[in-house]
Amino acid sequence: MVLARRHTGVWLGLVGVAAFSFTVPFTKVAVAGLAPLFIGSGRAVVAAILAAFALALTRQRLPRSAQWGRLAVVAGGVVVGFPLLTSFALTTTPASHGAVVIALLPAATATAAVLRGHECPPLAFWLITGVGALAAIGFASMQSGGFGQLHWADVLLLGAVVAAAIGYAEGGLLARELGAWQTVSWALVLASPLMVLLVAVSVAQQPPSASPVQWAAFAYLGVVSMFLGFFAWYRGLAIGPMAQVSQVQLIQPVLSICWAALLLGEALTWTTIVGGVAVILCAGAAVRVRLRPAPALPAALHPTRSLQPAKD
Repeated sequence: MVLARRHTGVWLGLVGVAAFSFTVPFTKVAVAGLAPLFIGSGRAVVAAILAAFALALTRQRLPRSAQWGRLAVVAGGVVVGFPLLTSFALTTTPASHGAVVIALLPAATATAAVLRGHECPPLAFWLITGVGALAAIGFASMQSGGFGQLHWADVLLLGAVVAAAIGYAEGGLLARELGAWQTVSWALVLASPLMVLLVAVSVAQQPPSASPVQWAAFAYLGVVSMFLGFFAWYRGLAIGPMAQVSQVQLIQPVLSICWAALLLGEALTWTTIVGGVAVILCAGAAVRVRLRPAPALPAALHPTRSLQPAKD
């Protein structure tokens, strides 16, 4: 039963990663016609509208007072931090180069999960995670022509990685109490006043004007990257163990660079096959490492109880 649940968590994580893998190339498409501030905040507003309807239609209970603070952490990481920082970074750097830096996300998420969720990965897990991160970065670097000198876009992308890792770890824990889609929905609603304000500022500075393809890319970012993708991702993290499930993100840069090549015409060479296989093997090895059991959770936070959606 435990093994089956872990496999379920990994497969749900893969579904979420597949959805997120289009985020970088579609952001690159959108920033060609829309302001980065509009993209980063506007996609959150689109998702927040969907979230508000979903919460209202299913009559979800309001989170408890202590949970609002944790939702603020989730919102700050995945609703505000990651979208805005990546949108500004991708105005000056190729999508494939963005995937180089974002390849650090699995290791960052695993670290955040261990610190926040008190999971106990063995040394083998960290060794495989380190090798996987190096393989992902090396693979992506070959595709983008090298990591190069650190500049402001890389700093923004590194900030996005840290923000997302913290938001993923806290969201994975909170999903055990509120439910997966409920967690991201409440985080979106909580951040919506700020994001609406930022959209208004962006529109006042630069009224949006884009092609149908650019609007379609923006729609994907709002509906899938910002909302639907988190249904599977947070559910997978909630089932956990989070440190293991997070490692399926190693596949994300491989997919992102493939999409960048197919959709944007960015360079794609034979190293994609070799590097991609190495990254996927590392991800597979990481999720198969047996973790030591974490300290017992209080009854109210126990996964078998808390995965149930909140209802009236």
